[in-house]
Amino acid sequence: MPIKIPDQLPAREILVREGVSVMDERTALRQDIRPLQIGLLNLMPNKVRTETQIARLIGATPLQVELTLVRIGNHKARNTSEDHLISFYQTWEEVKGRKFDGFIVTGAPIETLPFEDVTYWEELTRILDWTATHVHSGFFICWGAMAAAWHFHRVPKYTLETKAFGVYRHRNNAPASPYLSGFSDDFIVPVSRWTEIRRGDVPAALDVLMESDVTGPCLLAEPTGNRLYMFNHIEYDSLSLKEEYDRDIASGTRIAVPHAYFPDDDPSRQPLNRWRSHAHLLFGNWINQVYQTTPYDLADVGKAG
Repeated sequence: MPIKIPDQLPAREILVREGVSVMDERTALRQDIRPLQIGLLNLMPNKVRTETQIARLIGATPLQVELTLVRIGNHKARNTSEDHLISFYQTWEEVKGRKFDGFIVTGAPIETLPFEDVTYWEELTRILDWTATHVHSGFFICWGAMAAAWHFHRVPKYTLETKAFGVYRHRNNAPASPYLSGFSDDFIVPVSRWTEIRRGDVPAALDVLMESDVTGPCLLAEPTGNRLYMFNHIEYDSLSLKEEYDRDIASGTRIAVPHAYFPDDDPSRQPLNRWRSHAHLLFGNWINQVYQTTPYDLADVGKAG
């Protein structure tokens, strides 16, 4: 089954061009099936880029998925037009009465700030608390994962002296985990962050599914809260790190060439995507787990028992 997104969303044309099956409203209504309701709280500056990356991955499953785009209500986006936000996004206040099978919270380029100094931290904490009663499974990415790990478990983040930037080999710590079904023993994951969490701070309630000897924990699972914490950017497309590198160079920021990303570490050469298959595996496994475990009646999400 395809993913259902608004007809005029810019991501639609990109996904159709890539061969991802996309469904319109009329076709969806003809199918006698309950689609999985997935919300995406998009905190990234380039919202169009991020919504395309996430839609690409959750749309590659055999299940019908309906994606709802959500934004912080009191935050002014600087890199996305107001028209785009009004046309395709709802504020959390507008959707907080709904239930979701899955809810994704992205990263944000504010990771060196203390959590409490983030302008929308108060609203985000309300959203995180809301996910415990209105969302069957949460999936938190990069800064979103650090924020959720701090909020729910007080896992601290630490500022790095140099940016963890590039693609790094990671270890599969839990081959039997349903989230890592089909994963290799080791694999490449893109990393782009100025902060880290440390293995010694991870509480027993969280399972470390993926980690790197260089960049530390990558993916944590919380069985009791039905949450995934992904501290890196496995959702990135081929050129995301290149664009970050080019942007930093143009602004005069001191930044190293992304680790093991460009062929022969030559920024003039086209990077190769060596993580795409595992990105699809992870999101496909998550969607499958959501489908297998979520209540048939969406109203029952969050209820005990």
